[in-house]
Amino acid sequence: MDSVIGESEVQQYANPVLESAYFISKNSKDVFIPQDSIQEAANTIYSNMKKLKYSISVWKQHELHPKVANEDAINWIFLVDLLNFSFWSDLEKEKGSNIQERFSIYHKDKIYTGYWSLCAAINRAIDEGIQITNPSVYASSENLSDDKIKYIFRSHTSEGIPLLQERINCMREAGKILVEKFDGSFINCIKQSNNSAMKLLKIITDNFECFRDECEFLGRKVQLYKRAQILIADIWACFEGHNYGSFNDIDDITMFADYRVPQALFHLGALSYSQNLHNILNSFTLLPNGSQLEIEIRGCSIWSVELIKRLIQQKIKQDNTLDLIPNSNAIILDFYIWDFANENKLNFKVDIHRTRSIFY
Repeated sequence: MDSVIGESEVQQYANPVLESAYFISKNSKDVFIPQDSIQEAANTIYSNMKKLKYSISVWKQHELHPKVANEDAINWIFLVDLLNFSFWSDLEKEKGSNIQERFSIYHKDKIYTGYWSLCAAINRAIDEGIQITNPSVYASSENLSDDKIKYIFRSHTSEGIPLLQERINCMREAGKILVEKFDGSFINCIKQSNNSAMKLLKIITDNFECFRDECEFLGRKVQLYKRAQILIADIWACFEGHNYGSFNDIDDITMFADYRVPQALFHLGALSYSQNLHNILNSFTLLPNGSQLEIEIRGCSIWSVELIKRLIQQKIKQDNTLDLIPNSNAIILDFYIWDFANENKLNFKVDIHRTRSIFY
């Protein structure tokens, strides 16, 4: 068990995110990975994934995700993950408030919230003939005005999309970089990576500031790279590991440290919090981006999923169940835990941590 749990690891990690997560977990004061219950959490996830035959194919099964793996899908994924941040509602802060009034998108006779509201807004715009996923279009206000972007993200309710101006800024910055450096297409970034997820991660974080999810923790720079990693993961999942989604080191990608997966990890017993942090979360107190508590939650979540991954892979080998769980990397675990969280969040006893940030 010690070799799996990694009490005194000294290895060098290919992914700086994993190295950062290990450092954070070893120095965390308010967030902990309970060794007595993480095995049980891994067993629960393993059992459920085995029952569901949960695999890479689940990505395309979501109704709003592209069904055809082509250049249009790459453009769609890049834009979605460029804007894939901060969907929690300010209305949730008030007990008794009408949560039905939170930001949502009405599309094809359905109402979508959270991440799915972003997907629905983009799909709705495409259906309306707006070239929203074309970098050369959203790079310039002359081609796509701020008012048009506001219209694209118009809400079904009185609450608007959080951080609208920041989303517009991300679109302008990233679109301009793609046009000026990569001939207007993220596909050229993928080609430059030579089938390496780690090289692509570096290309993204070196060139696109709005993907550079870094901060300082105890005097050391740490990298968390939630959106940059999920961008690579979504391409891998959409293409099911082939063509533009073929990466020889995809298993080096970690989980994506957001606000929903840590909540599920706590529920499953794979994270524990100090009483102080528990009180802060359930009082809807805002945690500043880059604060120690926020970094501890995110870093320990990454390391917790890394340990769960090792335990599950050990179980798959012991039980010879590779046919039932063909993919057991951190990406698939994150996908599963995120789905689990959204299905069960009303039963969770601790709230999400609330940070307004463009990084997640």
